[in-house]
Amino acid sequence: MSANSHEGNLVDLIICAAAQAWKDDGEVLATGIGIVPRLAASLCMKSINTDIMMTDSEAWMVSEPVPVGPRGDYIPKFESWMGFSRIFDNVWGGKRHAMVGPTQIDRFGQANISMIGSDYKKPKTQMLGVRGFPGNSIHHANSFFVPNHNKKVFVEGECDMVASVGYNPARLAKGWKLEEVADIRWIITNLCILDFTGPDYQMSIRSLHPGVTVEQVQENTSFPLHVPATIPTTALPTPEQIVLLNQVDPHNMRATALG
Repeated sequence: MSANSHEGNLVDLIICAAAQAWKDDGEVLATGIGIVPRLAASLCMKSINTDIMMTDSEAWMVSEPVPVGPRGDYIPKFESWMGFSRIFDNVWGGKRHAMVGPTQIDRFGQANISMIGSDYKKPKTQMLGVRGFPGNSIHHANSFFVPNHNKKVFVEGECDMVASVGYNPARLAKGWKLEEVADIRWIITNLCILDFTGPDYQMSIRSLHPGVTVEQVQENTSFPLHVPATIPTTALPTPEQIVLLNQVDPHNMRATALG
């Protein structure tokens, strides 16, 4: 399966791979922003790390992931209340691992969801603003999902707007260490999985999706990546995983996630 394979197969592979991001987290709040991260967290909760916690995307903790899309006759299995005050306590305590979709990511793992362009007063494109990125990125673990791996996302230099912290020593406050500030786990794209296990937190290729080469990944990235001596191929979904995916995505909403 290459990056140009049928998107239905590729998105399933990406979701199943992304689900592993929470594998060793134990009991943390898994927050997936967007259809692919949400389904990845759901799949993890059902089959990989059954200790992770999820909400119904509103204000309730649930004992099983709530299917995405129209719920029909499905009744969420509420376990406890998780309003904003409890969310913030959880975030500040570091017991959360979010997977989000930035518009830009730089070599340090700093991410941007705010605006495109060098002029803050007159941006080329205005987006969400930084929202919770600064506090979230300094308090708990984060992973990223990028549906289209290209140089517009993986930018040269710094992001146009640094909305979340990364492994940038130039921005490190006095007395702090990089490992005390940022905890960026994985970046899952349509080409590969990346992490920050290279020398001095250099972004590194963790696995390549079937049919994708190191050269393809590097050509679509604006800065040098660390290339380990051995790079595994991202595992294909198992039949059991596909069954679970269809349970949490009964309307196949994931089919257009890479479009």
